[in-house]
Amino acid sequence: MKITDIRATTVTVPLEAPLRHSNGAHWGRFVRTVVEVDTDEGITGLGEMGGGGESAALAFAGLKTYLVGHDPFDLNRMRYAICNPTASLYNNRTQLHAALEFACLDIVGKKLGVPVYQLFGGRVRDEIKFASYLFYRYPNPESGSGEVRTIEQLVEHAKALKAKYGFTTHKLKAGVFHPDYELECYLALAAAFPNDTLRYDPNCALSVEQALRFGQAISGLRNDYFEDPTWGFCGMRRLREKLSTPLATNTIVIDFEQLATNVRDPAVDVVLLDTTFWGGIRACIRAAQICEAFGLSIAVHSSGELGIQLATMLHLGAVLPNLVFAADAHYHHLLDDVIAGGKMVYVNGCIPVPNGPGLGIALDPEKLETYAELYRALGSYPYDRDPVRPQWYPLLPNTDFADPGDETAPHFRLR
Repeated sequence: MKITDIRATTVTVPLEAPLRHSNGAHWGRFVRTVVEVDTDEGITGLGEMGGGGESAALAFAGLKTYLVGHDPFDLNRMRYAICNPTASLYNNRTQLHAALEFACLDIVGKKLGVPVYQLFGGRVRDEIKFASYLFYRYPNPESGSGEVRTIEQLVEHAKALKAKYGFTTHKLKAGVFHPDYELECYLALAAAFPNDTLRYDPNCALSVEQALRFGQAISGLRNDYFEDPTWGFCGMRRLREKLSTPLATNTIVIDFEQLATNVRDPAVDVVLLDTTFWGGIRACIRAAQICEAFGLSIAVHSSGELGIQLATMLHLGAVLPNLVFAADAHYHHLLDDVIAGGKMVYVNGCIPVPNGPGLGIALDPEKLETYAELYRALGSYPYDRDPVRPQWYPLLPNTDFADPGDETAPHFRLR
């Protein structure tokens, strides 16, 4: 079997409301690049990649000469064709490789008539549990609804998500407001859900001293972990020495060199595996096995997925015996998807692992074209900018947080 073509389509899919984070915002929608890899046997595989609000279509087009004629079963050679470590000093293609690996695994599964999880030894669970993944949100520019800014709005939003989807783990994406205010928010969540677990993620926005005060203040709560409170190995090691809550990361351990460093001189306890950031499902499985050997915990990270990448997260979670934490997903913030049958369904906070051949999902051609046309109409958005504070850029650690009393709302098109 040989690859005959790679087709990339950039889409933008609306969210319930713009999602705020420590570096800016998702401007009311996700921009994702859907990849279709064709073969000479008529089998097409699906992949997906983000890109901070921008298209990756041209980057995938540039890889055609590397991969046309390549056997999709030959994944080891594909890795070095795209991600040779010395060539990557000039062209880091890790996330491009991930999307193409997704597509090749989809092809292999379809060719063999088995789900992707069977290619990795079979599943150990039938469904994957997810966290609620709470964001501070601007109101929807069209409807004016969906704002999450006050403590009351945050708790009510979390209660609504729990009632609708069945979540029993709640992650607060933070670093937007001053940590003293966000501590009030987090304590309110703990009081509202005394039997659920919590996690706090300020995206490295805090100084070591701010993170230490915050970590000490939440030490008695039912925390899964304290995620990326500050930047860098040294700062995280200082915190780890002083805090009882496990530390987690998706920023300082995202490749094998960093994982080796963390094994030799631990800075974090929980490594968050992202099928895109690590370069594919195979790399995540390898990392999970290393973590298991050295007594490090793992969880599954979310980078703003549509249904294709969500399927990769489900197949990954299905084969990891040491996955004990609920996975993250932005998915419930989406209003729609590009896969056939519409959005995947949560049941009691879980999504079933697809059982069809390959990734077990298919594209909806009409939805793909609808959201491709929407992208052509709206273009990209700057993930690392705040639409309400156009001249603002965060420091690291940040000293210029947003004001929770500011009711200013953004104005931009969503459709």
